[in-house]
Amino acid sequence: MVSSQVRTTTSAHSRRTQLGAMVKENLRRQLENAARQLSGTWSVHGSCGLLLPGYHHSSRNPCPTGVRLLTVRGSWKRRPDVITTTDWLAPVIWEGTFNRRVLGKHYRNRNLTMGLAVFAISRIADQYLERFLESAKKHFMTGYRVVFYITVDDLDKMPDVDPGPLQTFQVFTLQEEIWWQDFDLLRMRNLGEHIVQHIQGEVDFLFSMATNQIFQSDVGVETLGASVAQLHAWWYFKSTKDFPYERRRRSAAYIPYGKGDFYYDSAFVGGTPQQVLNLIEEYLKGVLQDKQNGLNSSYENHLNKYFFLNKPTKLLSPEYNWDVTFYPPPQVQFVKVAQHPKRRPWP
Repeated sequence: MVSSQVRTTTSAHSRRTQLGAMVKENLRRQLENAARQLSGTWSVHGSCGLLLPGYHHSSRNPCPTGVRLLTVRGSWKRRPDVITTTDWLAPVIWEGTFNRRVLGKHYRNRNLTMGLAVFAISRIADQYLERFLESAKKHFMTGYRVVFYITVDDLDKMPDVDPGPLQTFQVFTLQEEIWWQDFDLLRMRNLGEHIVQHIQGEVDFLFSMATNQIFQSDVGVETLGASVAQLHAWWYFKSTKDFPYERRRRSAAYIPYGKGDFYYDSAFVGGTPQQVLNLIEEYLKGVLQDKQNGLNSSYENHLNKYFFLNKPTKLLSPEYNWDVTFYPPPQVQFVKVAQHPKRRPWP
């Protein structure tokens, strides 16, 4: 009798175990199918639920308040001709590595607000600002709330462009006596001040772009991440040993020969407001250190040093900032943003 009870109990336990395994396997397959539609492997963190594309949770990088997000690592839609995942498992976004419909469905009801900052003074505003704004109105985060943060040196430089549906323009001016300062230093310091004063409470994600960039097609939620870096259109196709990193050891932007991952373009950067602010603060510290050592390294060199030490959680392919002076190679199937030379007239 005892033996029969033991066999019965063992049999029931075995059935429960098998049933549990079947449920887990079914759940795993459902998650994998969902992940394939977005691109990447599925990652769920207990305290966050779903995480944003490229968002890696850690104690230093917590989930944005009130936002349930999705992490995408790798590429299910294979692009064997390009790098789609970094060594630290951050996705590299190319055309064909994401599903717009599924991403749109996921983010549509998340109540997100995006920010886009552009800094245009003097001749730069005259030459580029109107076309930048017109193209951004049409193609940047369409269907979502967007706040454009536009800094000019004179309100008369602001073109006659009205915001579109769900869009808001906030226009700021600079004092004339500070025009002569380093452009990138002035731009990033100004942006950092605005992030601290109000931007961090107004948007969930913030992007900073150069005024001579013109949107050619939609740039949407596939670009969202905690820390987003733009791959340089020219240097992506070159060897790491040839990258124009800062090589002077005394500079805060110094990266030794044989080190480095990619070369990033300073024209397009984004992420959460806090992550963008972290980048700006480290850049300003680096500038101060270099000044004390009698050095002057570029903002782009400092940006590359920052991302060398603080890996971005998402990388945008050269499609998101292609230099129009170069004919696109086969890997660049779809130019989303075209960067125009600053010293050459519009075509």
